[in-house]
Amino acid sequence: MTQRDNDMTKPKDRAADQAPIAVIAVGGNALAPEGGGTSLHDQASAAARAASHIVDVAAQGWRIVLTHGNGPQVGYILRRSELAMNEVPPVPMDYATADTQGAIGDMFQRSLYNELHRRGLSTHVATVVTQVVVDAGDPAFQNPAKPIGSIMDAATAQQLAQANGWSIMEEPGRGWRRCVASPRPQTVVEIDTIRALLDQNHIVIACGGGGIPVTREADGTLCNREAVIDKDLASALLARQLQAQRLLIVTAVPKVAIHFGKPEQRWLDHLTVAEAQQLMGEGHFGKGSMGPKVEAVLDYVNQSAHGEGVITDILNMGEALAGGGGTRIGR
Repeated sequence: MTQRDNDMTKPKDRAADQAPIAVIAVGGNALAPEGGGTSLHDQASAAARAASHIVDVAAQGWRIVLTHGNGPQVGYILRRSELAMNEVPPVPMDYATADTQGAIGDMFQRSLYNELHRRGLSTHVATVVTQVVVDAGDPAFQNPAKPIGSIMDAATAQQLAQANGWSIMEEPGRGWRRCVASPRPQTVVEIDTIRALLDQNHIVIACGGGGIPVTREADGTLCNREAVIDKDLASALLARQLQAQRLLIVTAVPKVAIHFGKPEQRWLDHLTVAEAQQLMGEGHFGKGSMGPKVEAVLDYVNQSAHGEGVITDILNMGEALAGGGGTRIGR
């Protein structure tokens, strides 16, 4: 039996007498939005605002695992690394992800602690530095396609690629960027630690940035890999392994829509798996926007006996988990 099989076959009744679990996935742009403040003070203030809505969910009786993106924050780390490259070694992607798990986890952990304290709630908060196993044979490693870091002109990109062994790609109309592999997540290494903290009345912050990518060697040891794991797919995996009752993916809009931004736009309250798959096939959900979020929810719902996925914005999380908002995707 593999580690993943073991994780996925925990007794189904282990938490039957405990509060339900919700995995809440928040994007890195929630802390550093385009056009908004991006200083560390600004990001900490954004975390504090988000904490209020997350604690609203906890106050309803949910046990919460909070996951988060790290795109802007990793970009800042890599840019600093580029500027200092002549003086100190560059920061590998897996280390940058670990850095952001600690830094963003610190912002959320303190903000959640303070909000819980203000409300007189006894829930605790913990951040888990989280590794996620990927397959060394994943085709993504042969076709790096996830852009990261700063935008460069062609000459600079070629120079850095040659010096550092990078893959690079052109973003039409913008310039050149480094690109890395984005393999699919297989299992969360620290899953038992996360379960134990949930059982001890903690809000757990985990799988930041999709998790630190590692591969499992033949002798069972782990080897870090320079790659990026999609945060929403990692959150769906985490929700499956925890047998969570809800996967809530936070985005910039209150609901999923078809014909988004057009006069015939229509918000969607509820979708079956079949309906969501049909709309995906018809191209209603953009590959760089809503598409990956719907894909992650489907990944979770298709492999969950009773789980339901919800997509909404941060202001409507509490209402959505109470059954009154967002777009719900289930069987």
